[in-house]
Amino acid sequence: MKKSSAKKSPAKKGPAKAGKSDFYRLRLYIAGQTPNSVTAIANLKKICEDKLKGKYRIEVVDLLEKPQLAKGDQIIAIPTLVRRLPPPVKKIIGNLSKTESVIVGLDLQPVR
Repeated sequence: MKKSSAKKSPAKKGPAKAGKSDFYRLRLYIAGQTPNSVTAIANLKKICEDKLKGKYRIEVVDLLEKPQLAKGDQIIAIPTLVRRLPPPVKKIIGNLSKTESVIVGLDLQPVR
C-alpha cells in the first residue's frame, strides 16, 4: 500500500544535511583543569558558537570525578571529544586547537 504524497512539500534547495543534523550533542572528556583540558573547552565553545550557533549541547565530563563514564565511550586518551548526535558517533582526541581538523572531523563544513 502506497502512502499519499500530497503532504510532501516541493523540493527545497539548501543544506543536504537538514533535519536530524540540526542539533549536535557533544561530550568532552577531560581530566581536571589541566592546560590541555582548559584549552579544549575554550576551543570547543568557540567552534560551536561560530559554526553551530546555538544548535548544540556540550557536556564536559571530568574523569577525575567520574572515571566510570570513560568505559561507555571507550575513552583511551584525554581530552577526547565525542559527537553523540547526529549519528554516526565520532571522536576527536586532543585540545581541539586545529580548528579546520575539528570542523572536518565533526562534519561541520558547509555544503557546497
